[in-house]
Amino acid sequence: MDRLPEVSVVVPTRFRPELVTRAVRSALAQTVGAIEVIVVIDGPDEPTSRALARITDARLRVVVVPAPGGAPNARNVGVRAARAPWTALLDDDDEWLPHKLAVQLDAARGAKTAMPVVASRLINRTPRADSVLPRRLPAPGEPVSEYLTVRRGLFYGDGFIQTSTIMAPTVLLRREPFTVGLRRMQELDWVLRAVHHEDIELVFAAEPLVIFHQDENRPRITLHSPWEGQLEWLRRSRHLVTPRAYAALIMSVISSMAAPTRSARVFGMLLREARRHGRPGAIDYLTFLQIWLIPPKLRASLRDRVLGRRRGQRPAAAPAVPAAAESSGDDGVLRLPAQADRSEELARDGARG
Repeated sequence: MDRLPEVSVVVPTRFRPELVTRAVRSALAQTVGAIEVIVVIDGPDEPTSRALARITDARLRVVVVPAPGGAPNARNVGVRAARAPWTALLDDDDEWLPHKLAVQLDAARGAKTAMPVVASRLINRTPRADSVLPRRLPAPGEPVSEYLTVRRGLFYGDGFIQTSTIMAPTVLLRREPFTVGLRRMQELDWVLRAVHHEDIELVFAAEPLVIFHQDENRPRITLHSPWEGQLEWLRRSRHLVTPRAYAALIMSVISSMAAPTRSARVFGMLLREARRHGRPGAIDYLTFLQIWLIPPKLRASLRDRVLGRRRGQRPAAAPAVPAAAESSGDDGVLRLPAQADRSEELARDGARG
């Protein structure tokens, strides 16, 4: 009888054979050998099936969904097929560094609960530059929702979590599946619901373990989502976030989706929503105004100046972990307790920009 793997890797994909083969090879190259890689093809896709068939590693399994259902549904299908106690998620356009799973398994073994969600920093790679996200790790006792949503800078956030960094107990991913039909903030939605359980601990590995490819001429589908649907999701999820986080999400993430409407009615409605149900800070008001008043290209240029980015500015090797990592424990891993300030309820968008 085959030995069960330590980790199941779930990769949803559709019509991107070159990208998914790169992602799969990075998973199969992990220093942890006892893994299985489950690629879920979201609907019939012969080019992708043929490309994956050329990878002869027996640890690779391919599941074809009969009809397209979106990435969240494909992830859920992969999780249901997983055989390992841990499942790690990998988007088809990202890739892992070879020691990614080894570091996360070590972090899981050092967790205070049996059900940790283990995330990590990542290398954010664009044609212009590499940078490391998140810019800082959570502070002890900081509500997860505020860490992931509340900005400290006008043009960027500090907290970040992205699907390809997440490793979690398979039973947890089955208990809290991804929300089918949600087109943006999928990882935020899932993390919020996961950490709302008292037996869940969120753990961050301080070093970047994932290469997050953001080819600026290849928009991700998650960047094209009607703002009304995301606002409705946030209203349904208000019990999972603090009032401070609720206001931040309305005035930064939702507003960035709604601003192209140039509608005074939408502007006023979002401002009232943030004030009525949230607790905006000064930076939220400034962020809200600049999103609505400054054209997106100019805003991106200003952000790059603030962050010191220049075209072609890519280090030869992976960038060093920022000084914020020094806030972690002696083992380089920062942990958030299962009940991180339950008095306020708990997440933030891996919002880009």
